[in-house]
Amino acid sequence: MTRRIFRSICTVAFVVFFTTLILVSVMLYSRFSDTEQKQLKIQTNLIAQAVSELGDEYFNDLHADDIRITWIDSQGTVIFDNKAQYTDMENHLEREEVQEALLSGYGESVRYSSTIMERSLYTAQRLDDMTVVRLSVVQSTIPVILISEFKTIFFTFLIAFVLSMFLASRLSKKIVDPINEINLDEPLSNKGYDEISPLLKRLDTQKKQLSNQKAELKQKRDEGEQMRREFTANVSHELKTPLHSISGYAELMKNGMVQQQDIIPFADKIYLEAQRMIKLVIDIINLSHLDEDTGEMKFEATDIFAVASETISSLSEEAAKNNIKFILKGDPLYINAIPQLLKGIVFNLCDNAVKYNKPNGTVTVEIEDNENSCVFSVADTGIGIPAEHHSRVFERFYRVDKSHSKEVGGTGLGLSIVKHSVRIHNADVKLDSVEGKGTKIVVTFPK
Repeated sequence: MTRRIFRSICTVAFVVFFTTLILVSVMLYSRFSDTEQKQLKIQTNLIAQAVSELGDEYFNDLHADDIRITWIDSQGTVIFDNKAQYTDMENHLEREEVQEALLSGYGESVRYSSTIMERSLYTAQRLDDMTVVRLSVVQSTIPVILISEFKTIFFTFLIAFVLSMFLASRLSKKIVDPINEINLDEPLSNKGYDEISPLLKRLDTQKKQLSNQKAELKQKRDEGEQMRREFTANVSHELKTPLHSISGYAELMKNGMVQQQDIIPFADKIYLEAQRMIKLVIDIINLSHLDEDTGEMKFEATDIFAVASETISSLSEEAAKNNIKFILKGDPLYINAIPQLLKGIVFNLCDNAVKYNKPNGTVTVEIEDNENSCVFSVADTGIGIPAEHHSRVFERFYRVDKSHSKEVGGTGLGLSIVKHSVRIHNADVKLDSVEGKGTKIVVTFPK
């Protein structure tokens, strides 16, 4: 930036110098020419008076090296010239200044040489006898004057060049220094040009935004790390418990410490613990897939009423154990969804409603068709969830009552899977639960 400013200042200085040189030269030359033209006119008038009084005697012993004097009769014939042999000169009647003098008494003109290196000023005055006295001087043109004064102009240019370079260097540094000294850590504390105040304010705003984003990212990273540690600990705990049971029962059977009639009960317990582990692993895998990518899953028109009906049929045997009754409300309704995820949402909500219900309770599954959305809800008459746990029930492995969850075989991942699946569908999930009276979960799918 300093170099660009330096070059710009130098360029401006050179352009101004040469422009000024040309303009001053033209103005001075014009003023000099006007002055010389006036002086030549005065001299012409004086010489004309002298010639009128003395005649050709005036030209005897005349010395006028800088001025050419020509005496012309009324027919244009030259009768005297102090610079040339007048008898050999051509007729001057057609000369502009001579014609003007014969007509009006005085005339003048300017003529350039063939090379335009010189120009001649002419003035002519008519005498009483109709003869004309003409004076002329030769002037150098502007290019000739500039060439002749080359040394002076060169040294002037050299001084101007050195001075311009020096001032341009100082000025460019002075302009750039306030910008180079900007404190980016505290943009608003800088004192510089008013023109960069909007930039400094914008930098300050962006700095605050970056700081906030950095703090948010750190918080999310810490939260993610905490969740990872909790997840690892929970998975280890959830797998360790059934593995200990399986290992203990198997060891007793291996050592022959189980009587024949107790083998089947022991095998049942091993089978149940193994099924619990399988379900836990399946839920972890499903949740991991939801976290990573759903690119292979395709949205398609799916009848949510049919999905709910199939789910109720698959859970009817489990519900019958505690005499729990399902109530399905609504009509067939197609929504744009990923079928396997939609089935997971419906199954997990209905399964929880059965597991955490009371004997002889009911589970009401309802599908409502609104103008811009489909509202799916599952309500039970079970044990309910205390208010202080509402904000955490969708977290992984979170259980309100761990002993009851273990009793019914819950993994603590069902509602977390629901939450992730709902988010993928751009849907919304809400929980409404009262301890001891039941729970209702509502999922609103956009059409």
